Amino acid sequence: MTTDITTKGAAPGATAPGETVLDARGVTMRFGGLTAVRNVDLQVNSGEIVGLIGPNGAGKTTFFNCLTGLYIPTEGEVRYKGTVLPSQSFKVTAAGVARTFQNIRLFANMTVLENVLVGRHTRTKEGLWSALLRGPGFKKAEKASEDRAMELLEFIGLAAKRDHLARNLPYGEQRKLEIARALASEPGLLLLDEPTAGMNPQETRATEELVFAIRDMGIAVLVIEHDMRFIFNLCDRVAVLVQGEKLVEGDSATVQGDERVIAAYLGEPFEDAPGQEEIAEVEAAEAQAEAAPRKENDR
Repeated sequence: MTTDITTKGAAPGATAPGETVLDARGVTMRFGGLTAVRNVDLQVNSGEIVGLIGPNGAGKTTFFNCLTGLYIPTEGEVRYKGTVLPSQSFKVTAAGVARTFQNIRLFANMTVLENVLVGRHTRTKEGLWSALLRGPGFKKAEKASEDRAMELLEFIGLAAKRDHLARNLPYGEQRKLEIARALASEPGLLLLDEPTAGMNPQETRATEELVFAIRDMGIAVLVIEHDMRFIFNLCDRVAVLVQGEKLVEGDSATVQGDERVIAAYLGEPFEDAPGQEEIAEVEAAEAQAEAAPRKENDR
């Protein structure tokens, strides 16, 4: 798989150099008596790619869900460009934070172009009557959305497959399409949850180039990944979660040389570390919470 990446200047949601884009403070997430994330602080600045790593069950995806409004943190707050983010995920997207998921969530029976257009909905202002009447304003907005969607498909190298059904794309291209759909919301911050999971080395390299190109558009990136080579080649800073707590944060050399990180990945227990049964309970609670409908988002 090859990726044709050509940037065309700053993205619409790009942030000013040096600006703090994400500021998460004391984020804690409990499921009943189980604590999946405990008092985590994390900042991401414009122009940065920050990695989030940790063993399975460390709370990485739960932390992502707290940042993007899928979960309401039990304690702490999440700020985007200095403003506390709302609790509903669609409002978080509208504010300028987009994400992909560990398990691909494309609209399988929609075309490649239609999937990207779905991501544009937070940036269109045409209402019901405009859509029904299909006046000049609606047609102009529709054309602008399609043009922007095609720019993004060209950016990720899928313009030639605009009319293909998403389900018919190879796995690596489905991953890229999900990124394009996230970019369609014009974010200032993009969260990627295991973007190279299941990829071969060539696809992983293409994804690395794509993330660098996104950063060069002025979009800050926070990424979860289990591929350590990918993370350490890609990221300016890396934070390590272990048992729901941030163990260490720093550049690649600092993190790779930390004995506590090495111990965590080797499975050596920490003081008061939970056993496998407790970890399984937290993972089951996370899965149940993610599967349950979010009533707040339906209002």
